[in-house]
Amino acid sequence: MKDFPIPVRTIGPGSQPEEDVLDYMPMPQGMETFRAPLLPEPEEVASLVLACAALRESLVQLGHALQEGGNRSVSLNGLPEADLKLINTVLGEGEVSALVTTQGDDSTELRVQESVFAGVWRVVQTANGRVVSDTIELGYVPQALKETARQDVQASMPRWQGPLPPNVQNAPLLMSEIEDQWKLWQPGQSAYVVNLTLLPMSVEDIGFMDHHLGTGRVLILSRGYGNCRITNTCMPNTWRVVYYNSQDLVILNTVEVTELPDVAQAAREDLEDSHERLKEVLEWVEHA
Repeated sequence: MKDFPIPVRTIGPGSQPEEDVLDYMPMPQGMETFRAPLLPEPEEVASLVLACAALRESLVQLGHALQEGGNRSVSLNGLPEADLKLINTVLGEGEVSALVTTQGDDSTELRVQESVFAGVWRVVQTANGRVVSDTIELGYVPQALKETARQDVQASMPRWQGPLPPNVQNAPLLMSEIEDQWKLWQPGQSAYVVNLTLLPMSVEDIGFMDHHLGTGRVLILSRGYGNCRITNTCMPNTWRVVYYNSQDLVILNTVEVTELPDVAQAAREDLEDSHERLKEVLEWVEHA
């Protein structure tokens, strides 16, 4: 019998070679959205006059911030525990929080927490674990974050002398580009973003760059979509902004030249929306 001239090939599942499958890095899965606060029963609210007054004043000052610009604040110093509890319940916790540490050994720090109403911030200063100041600040972002970043600016960036450390190749050139941008940047300009994720940067390059840019005292965390960590450097208007997915893996690593990254700030539309929602909540509280 002669050989069959056409090779026999099997078909069907498992008969074909498997192709490589693209393995994508998991992206952020959850997104924070507005949730109305769980308010106490009316009889629990009736006697909390000081809390109601502080919330009413916050609504008024938020309106002034929208119409006239600039930040406004309402002091909560001296309020009884029950009134503070109602305010905590109404404001809740939003997407953005921040920590500002002080220089020296006095263990003083400033904690910032955005409420569920974007643009309505709780700003608490502590010293040795004791609350020194407690305020509600109304505006796009608490002024202390910008002021501290300006105070952290050094006169000049350190210059490296001699041969570069091992595996440091691209950082010096990139730092020159960033320095040119912060010297040219003016208030009102869009942020200049350097995407380190897309550049051939080694771990040593990143460390070399961070060492020369320095690290300031402002740490901001945003949880709007995934997690974002923002720190100020010791150079003018220069920030490190790193995005993480839900597995805490870096998905975007950037340097931004701007007064403050947009991801840490509320927009005007946010303040307008917060004004309406806070007004509705306050009406319920006052009716109670």
